[in-house]
Amino acid sequence: MKKLGVIGGLGPMATVYFMQLLTEMMDAKTDQEHMEILLHSKPEIPDRTEFILGNSEKNPVPQLIEIGNELKKSGAEVLAVPCITAHCFHRMLENSVGMPVINAIEETSLHLKENGIQKVGIMATDGTIKCKLLQSSLEDYGMQVFLPKEAEQKQVMHLIYKDVKAGQQVEIERFKQVAEHLFSEGAQVILLGCTELSLIKNAYDLGDGVIDTLEVLAQASLLACEKEVLEDYQT
Repeated sequence: MKKLGVIGGLGPMATVYFMQLLTEMMDAKTDQEHMEILLHSKPEIPDRTEFILGNSEKNPVPQLIEIGNELKKSGAEVLAVPCITAHCFHRMLENSVGMPVINAIEETSLHLKENGIQKVGIMATDGTIKCKLLQSSLEDYGMQVFLPKEAEQKQVMHLIYKDVKAGQQVEIERFKQVAEHLFSEGAQVILLGCTELSLIKNAYDLGDGVIDTLEVLAQASLLACEKEVLEDYQT
């Protein structure tokens, strides 16, 4: 098995949940059969969305690269970043560190394509939407993309920053409002394109048609490290 390096803390609870997913999904019957994971959780890395939108001059990339290099020196052979907005810097990170960084966006697009999905509604940060990485990847695979209107996007950002990141009770009606809007526009599935939203799926029954990028990233991470995924989690 290859050693997985995780650049975490973006945010902290999403990193904890990612580690939980890796452990739950792994086909291991003893402690010793689980794979080695090197985690560096650094919540002080500047906010990705604020930098992308031009609201902050604090660039998160140098610290992402610094941690990636530290994990490489410690023996990591593959990197995972459980933050979708940080994928806006994926190519820069991978080229600078000189080792594979699993691309959650590409893996999710491929997953949807293989499952016959043609119309996808996206819930993500303003930064991720501005980068257009999700939209471009999905469209490259022949899928139609639906984005929240301005009012609904504000609800998404509230859920991410005012609820989950702030450690507050999730206002689930806000989520339902956005989901209903995207389904009414024609989306077959709602793609959770932010790992904070993954925590909502873990805590609430969101019904059918909700796809979590963090779950896809966890499965892809196991496979990239040559570890079997339990049958119940195989997609």
